[in-house]
Amino acid sequence: MKDLLEPFLYPQNIFLYGLLLACIFYRKKGLWLLLLCFYLAGNTFFANMVRSYYSAQISGTSLAQSNTTYVVLGCGGSANALPACARARLDRLGQSLGGQMAPVLITTRYCQPYQDYLLSQQHQPLVIDCFDAGSNTYQEFSSLNQRVSQQQRLQFITSDFHGWRVSKLLHYHQLNAGLSTVSSQTFRPLNCSWNCMFTVNLSNFDLYSKLIAEYASYLVWRVSATAAVWQR
Repeated sequence: MKDLLEPFLYPQNIFLYGLLLACIFYRKKGLWLLLLCFYLAGNTFFANMVRSYYSAQISGTSLAQSNTTYVVLGCGGSANALPACARARLDRLGQSLGGQMAPVLITTRYCQPYQDYLLSQQHQPLVIDCFDAGSNTYQEFSSLNQRVSQQQRLQFITSDFHGWRVSKLLHYHQLNAGLSTVSSQTFRPLNCSWNCMFTVNLSNFDLYSKLIAEYASYLVWRVSATAAVWQR
């Protein structure tokens, strides 16, 4: 019972009900529109539908392991620390390798923490090529395009919140590549019981902000790449 009733007392839901009362009292179309947008953006039922659709868009493919080079896109960090997103990607790489040997490309400025963690998790010999490919995904692909051939079999590993952009870049550069994504908390479906139709969840606003950033980033790059502003 506590789990069912407690969400109604969260600040965002108190604001939702206060906004509803304001709509009823003042009867302004602008308030009703604001209420509708706030509710739809925060509602878990609709957000889970978006999550499902996005997951289908980035489901990707896995190439056969033989003669495949694995590419782990960097996820920041420092010379002495490995961020959680990078650790998750390397764990996914380990699952894909399954104890088998394979060449690995890692695109990051801080190679040592990535290599140390990967070698501590994998006991088989690995051929690791780690290099600084640039400060963003587009520069990484530009650098990779100079290192690999279009016929080379590649398996990219990244986080799900970059999956759509990476899939588009794979197609843009015409690489013979599969895609594996690591699940993050924001893009995992949330539990939706009867009360989720009457409440909003802040995680859903985070979902839409990341999706907007993902789509907007790629759109800006395509426009600027056409104008030869970005390195291609």
